[in-house]
Amino acid sequence: MSDSSLPTVDPVSIGPYRCGDAQPLLLIAGPCVLQSLDLALEIGETLVRLNERDDVNVVFKASFDKANRTSLGAERGPGLDEGLRMLEEVSSRTGLPTTTDVHLPDQAASVGEVCDLLQIPAFLARQTDLLVAAASTGRPVNVKKGQFMSPEDMKYVVEKVKGSGSGGVMLCERGTFFGYGRLVNDMQSLPLMRSLGVPVVFDATHSVQRPGGLGGATGGNREMVEPLARAAVAIGTDGLFFETHPDPQSSPSDGPNMIPLAAFEPMLHRLLKLRQVASEIAGVNR
Repeated sequence: MSDSSLPTVDPVSIGPYRCGDAQPLLLIAGPCVLQSLDLALEIGETLVRLNERDDVNVVFKASFDKANRTSLGAERGPGLDEGLRMLEEVSSRTGLPTTTDVHLPDQAASVGEVCDLLQIPAFLARQTDLLVAAASTGRPVNVKKGQFMSPEDMKYVVEKVKGSGSGGVMLCERGTFFGYGRLVNDMQSLPLMRSLGVPVVFDATHSVQRPGGLGGATGGNREMVEPLARAAVAIGTDGLFFETHPDPQSSPSDGPNMIPLAAFEPMLHRLLKLRQVASEIAGVNR
């Protein structure tokens, strides 16, 4: 974190990595939804190159099912079995740990057999059965703060996960509803949630969503992704979350929010420079 006065946290182990105090930046990145193995591997190859840096640890993220789409006819992804097969292949061929969204308690065990980190979508952050099932896999769990929840209320989420498994928990900020179709980020959420004793992640791409902004689909503004990520890095975060795609407009989900793959590495370099400066100013030894 960039504020040495904040409480320390116990690092969470994710595959070969650790996320928390005095650790490299955790980077969770990948396409919003799995489309094909070839596309996932293309994105994974770029992320592998970034993972060669000493100051970043990369986890590949993609969803097998986008269960919370705006409209009934929207594409959702390949489903659990095929999606996990693809994620397993990505991990085998790139060496990157993987994560994906879990929407139902009965999906957790299968996901835990393949993925190194389980992710709970923001709309489901209060679902006790889902949190318990995810924690029971023994894997670490990354819970996105509900857009309708205060950062202080996430303490109950932490209690549910820690009371149900030993894999550890991280909390992720991804914006709060502000009127209709707009999200706003309260950067106080990062230190407030970290004061619960867990690492925090900032989801930069979902934070610029405009739910329902395209009629029957979610819109967004990717030009605001990097400015928000800079703010999160400056105030202090253990990880950053981005969705990226070679051609975002061709993605069946969240295209307006995603970072073009060609622009991803230069953006990350700028953010890591800022993180180093912020750490030096705060006197944090990374």
